[in-house]
Parts: sequence; structure tokens; C-alpha cells
Amino acid sequence: MKGVILHGGAGTRLRPLTHTGPKQLIPIANKPMSLYALEALREAGITEIAIILGTIAPEKVQEYYGDGAKFGVNVTYINQGEPKGIAHAVKLTEHFVGDDPFVVFLADNILKGGIREMVDEFKDSRAAVEIELCHVPNPQSFGVADVKDGKIIHLIEKPKDPPSDLALVGIYLFRKQIFDAIRRLKPSWRNELEITDAIQTLLDDGLEVRHHLVKGWWKDTGKPEDILEANQLVLSELSSYNKGTFEKDVKTSGIVCVDEGTVVLSGTTLRGPLIIGRNCQIGPGSYVGPYTSIGDNTLVRGAEVENTIIMGDCKIESENRIVDSLIGRNTHISGSGHNRPRGSRFIIGENTDISL
Repeated sequence: MKGVILHGGAGTRLRPLTHTGPKQLIPIANKPMSLYALEALREAGITEIAIILGTIAPEKVQEYYGDGAKFGVNVTYINQGEPKGIAHAVKLTEHFVGDDPFVVFLADNILKGGIREMVDEFKDSRAAVEIELCHVPNPQSFGVADVKDGKIIHLIEKPKDPPSDLALVGIYLFRKQIFDAIRRLKPSWRNELEITDAIQTLLDDGLEVRHHLVKGWWKDTGKPEDILEANQLVLSELSSYNKGTFEKDVKTSGIVCVDEGTVVLSGTTLRGPLIIGRNCQIGPGSYVGPYTSIGDNTLVRGAEVENTIIMGDCKIESENRIVDSLIGRNTHISGSGHNRPRGSRFIIGENTDISL
């Protein structure tokens, strides 16, 4: 089988972070969210992978993944340009996949438990499609499957009156019949080629469409609060390690992960789950609380930080309390600390200087 990672989309709900880079490179527990998709494909035995590029800084995607060798895969790049729907992106892969079955993985989805079981099921079947489904509280925000007696009978994209609470997770397994179905599509009311319409076409043709239910958890990371929640879920499942240097009176509790070259100075408290990248300086007199990810080459001096993603190359030199925030690269925050215990909440793009 081959793999396809969709790395496009405008990411409008995550601006200003997506003014300078694709949303799929925003880190979750110090790894780009799209890397979780690549690792899931690799762990399912899929190493021939195409990455579909959008219009927002595609060169950053290519710079990060290269030819895929450092991740144990072989990467091919396909340019989609302006987003015209998932089915349009899939159509562009026809030459890459040839006659092989393939997995399409939306790179802004994170799934606990991987996809190996689903891939093995599909290989052993004659189905034209297999889709991943998950029970959700807000099905009107997703593509939804109507399932009767264990079989899918209808799919609909973002219905006002959902027939079920089973949302389509952004993971699809296809055989080559999907390309014929896409060629027969007309744009939806969103002026996009909808993948739900393509799969429904195959259902109407009488072909088998299987489904697989998520057994762990799944997060669609389209909004800032979704990214923070995904970060919480991933951090909670890490195991503690310390590759850095701690001064004697540093206090730690919970899951604390510290990478090489990082120094934690006196009077600092680390309360996990949290992760701190390489070559950081934390302290003196700082507090890093639960559900925080701090990227490489970051200074945190005197601040209190909780439930926050700091994307790296940042300086937080402040006595203020920072909570529930997404902080882009190369940001400098300074201030005298007048907002404790309330805290400040930020969504900050790259190369920003803030004085509180």
C-alpha cells in the first residue's frame, strides 16, 4: 500500500500562526502534527508516501521532511495549489498510487492507536473503501455516516440534521475505483469536490464501503482549543526523562520530559505533564505547569506558564502568568507581572515582541 498525507488548507481559524506556515507544522508535544500522520503510516508498514502541498509556505514542509529518509520513509511531493476539496487532492495522486490501494491521512488529525488494524482489515477485504468513524458530540461539524445493521447506507457532509453521531475521521483507505467516482463529481455548495460525495457515488454503484470505529481517541486540530487539547492528550501518555541539567533546588512532579542541552535553574518548579525541548534555559524562579510544551532554544525566566505551546526560539522574560496560549516562533514576551493570578492568554504569530 501507499500513503497520502494532505498538508494543504488555509488554516483560517488558526491565524495569525498560519500566516507564516501551514497549520500541520504546529507542534503537538514538540512534534509537528503532520509527523503523527507520517509515523502512523510507517508503523502500519507504509513507506511510500506522497505529501500534498498547499499554498501556505510549502517550502517549509519540504525543508522539514526532505526526501523522508530521516523518518524511514520515501516522500514524494504533489502541489495542490488552492484548496478545492479533499476529493480534488486525492485526484492529484492517481499517477503516484497507480493500481495500488492507498491510505489518505489528513495531517491535522491525531489518532491514538494508529491505523495498522484498519490497514490489515482493508488488505484482507474486497472493499473499494474503508473509512474511520468516531462518535462525536457535534456531528454537524463533520462528514457523517448513517449506519444501519452494521453497514453504511449514506454519507453527508456537515449536515444540519445529522442522521447519527458518527463523524468521518480524516483517514480513508481507497482502491483505484475512487478516481472514477471523483471524475464524476460536481462541486458542492462550498465549491469543493467533496470526498463524502465520491464515497457515496461508490455506495450508489453497489460497491462495498467498510467502516472502522476509533478505539482510542481522535482529535481534529482545526481550532486553537483543539490543538491545546491534543497537546494535553499526547503529553499525558509520555514517560518522564531528563537529558538536561537541573540545579539542586529545582522541584519536579508528574511527567516531566527534558531534552539535551537544557538547563533548569534554581527556584524553578516543573509540574507535569510537560515537555521541554533542546538547548532551553528555564529559570531562575520560573514555574512551568501541566500541559505545557516548550520548543527548542527557548528562554523562560521568572514566568509562570500553564497549558501552553511555545513553539521554539522564544524569550519569555516576565513575571506574568501565561495560560491556555499558542506562542509562535521567535516571540519575545516581557513584563513586570501585574496579572497574577489571573493570567494572560495569547495566540501569537512568529517574530512578535510583546511588553506586558
